[in-house]
Amino acid sequence: MAAVLIVEDSKMVMKVLKHVASREVLEHDVIYAQSRAEANKQLESRSDWLAAIIDLNLPDAPNGELVDDALEKGIPVVVLTGSVDDEKRELLTRKGIVDYVLKEGRYSYQYAVNLINRLTKNQSIKVLVAEDSTATRSYIREVLKRNLFQVVEASDGQEALNAILADDEIRLVLTDYNMPNMDGFELVHELRHKHEKVDLVIIGLSSANESHLSAKFIKSGANDFLFKPFSQEEFACRIFQAVESMERLEEMRRAAYTDLLTGVGNRRHLIEKARTAFAQAYESGNPLALAAIDIDQFKHINDDYGHDAGDAILVAFAAQLQQSFGRFIVARTGGQEFCILFSGLSSEQAAKMVDLVRQQVENEFYQTSVGEVSMTFSAGIAQLPAENLEALMSDADQQLQAAKEAGRNQVSFT
Repeated sequence: MAAVLIVEDSKMVMKVLKHVASREVLEHDVIYAQSRAEANKQLESRSDWLAAIIDLNLPDAPNGELVDDALEKGIPVVVLTGSVDDEKRELLTRKGIVDYVLKEGRYSYQYAVNLINRLTKNQSIKVLVAEDSTATRSYIREVLKRNLFQVVEASDGQEALNAILADDEIRLVLTDYNMPNMDGFELVHELRHKHEKVDLVIIGLSSANESHLSAKFIKSGANDFLFKPFSQEEFACRIFQAVESMERLEEMRRAAYTDLLTGVGNRRHLIEKARTAFAQAYESGNPLALAAIDIDQFKHINDDYGHDAGDAILVAFAAQLQQSFGRFIVARTGGQEFCILFSGLSSEQAAKMVDLVRQQVENEFYQTSVGEVSMTFSAGIAQLPAENLEALMSDADQQLQAAKEAGRNQVSFT
């Protein structure tokens, strides 16, 4: 577990910081110190530091010496300060800190701690910088790396497009307008044909004497725009705002496509994925199978053991399906009903896999609040050809009904 260092000599401020950090910083080992000497002992004691929140003026480091100590060790620093003017802001920027926070109350300390959580998330976000100016590209790269983003660079639009098409982990693109081979507008147009705004955030860049470009960039599909030259402070704020907006949209989409109880996909998730897979299977000629699964006599489980026990079984069973069929699409489509979409498999191949899990389930006991409960399930599996997705789902349901009529706890397939 990486560590976070918080240094503050005021007991009152430290009390607030401890309270906020104890609630917000859950993924890291938080270490506290009240002086430069105490902090440096902690810094020397380990090397896995994620970041530090440091008071700029300490009794034994009145001129920000501890900030320099941490930066020299390559540790991202958020500075706490009682005041700031243009000279101090410029000095802190030159030092290479993540940000500064004025000590103005509880919200300020909440903001400082949230910056630590932001840095944690940034580590998994890959950013592409498309900029033909080596100096500007280098400056942007350093600011991004200071904020713990992964950075990929391109010197023109075509190089950027090739990099993005080759790497689906890129989530944020910063693109200049005036570049050789392919300009920023062309790049945005190409990217928006393939990626929605929630999947790929694009921020346009251009010089201030081309003020008309901001609206043109955004109308072309960019999420935001920045005029060059920009301050580090403005740049970081706009980047964070864009990334956090993307994360909120992702969370909303995840909630819309996830079954609240079990955590697997819901019916909407299945339908959207299945429509795409159905079209791809017909185009490629590859097999596609759909399994409809129903827990046997689930109403009796709820009646005999209670709905809490029934929910526990649903959660455990969904996890078992996800573990067994994780490379396929697993969804809960109704109360005790689940579906699995098997791209690349025939119904016979899928049936063999499902029957192995069926055998495991009939020999297991599931832990619930009222003790161990056993269960079985029936499954029906259909495959292409089918007139459409709805017909494929209907065929799978018919096979499921056949399995139930044959005595349950078995798999039937076309």
